[in-house]
Amino acid sequence: MKDFSGLEAFKLDVLKEVGNIGAGNAATALSRLLDKPVDMAVPQVSLLPFEQISEIVGGSEQTVIAVFLRVEGDAPGNMFFIIEEPSAKRMLQRLLAMNIQLDETYSELELSALCEIGNILAGSYLSSLADFTGLAMMPTVPSVALDMAGAILSYGLLQFGEMGDSALLIETAFLEDRDLLEGHFFLIPDPDSFDKIFRALGVTSE
Repeated sequence: MKDFSGLEAFKLDVLKEVGNIGAGNAATALSRLLDKPVDMAVPQVSLLPFEQISEIVGGSEQTVIAVFLRVEGDAPGNMFFIIEEPSAKRMLQRLLAMNIQLDETYSELELSALCEIGNILAGSYLSSLADFTGLAMMPTVPSVALDMAGAILSYGLLQFGEMGDSALLIETAFLEDRDLLEGHFFLIPDPDSFDKIFRALGVTSE
């Protein structure tokens, strides 16, 4: 597995700036879609091993909502926007002002709304990364699922084969009346794609 732990702080700052700009673009896009102000907190950005993704969202057996899409182009990979259930319900209720049932069921409309939020986030972060690197990176049509985190990640592996060893984590938080509505956004480049991204950024992973 590639070891990025030795990256100097300013190199990780480049990825943080990608997250900041992507979050700003996503907030603007959501504001237009919802016709209301949407604020997003400055995202926390980090690199972590692929196998730690389940732990971040509460464990492999934790039931989550996940928006999944494939990244195509010069640096292909996979993207997941994963929301734990309490946050998903609050996001629907507070951000989208939807009348929801506070149980473990989701209507098609609710899942579609969460999928669209994930789609806007994915497009915004990916566009930001493409602008920084000059690489062509295009998202596919997203899909949404309600399942255990481990099952969702396994589905991604089955659909597209081996994923890269490392993931870029962007901790995403919307601000609604001082309340944080949190989600986890993961970019998991294919095995060779991280090197392409870092080279395009003028960063080596040696």
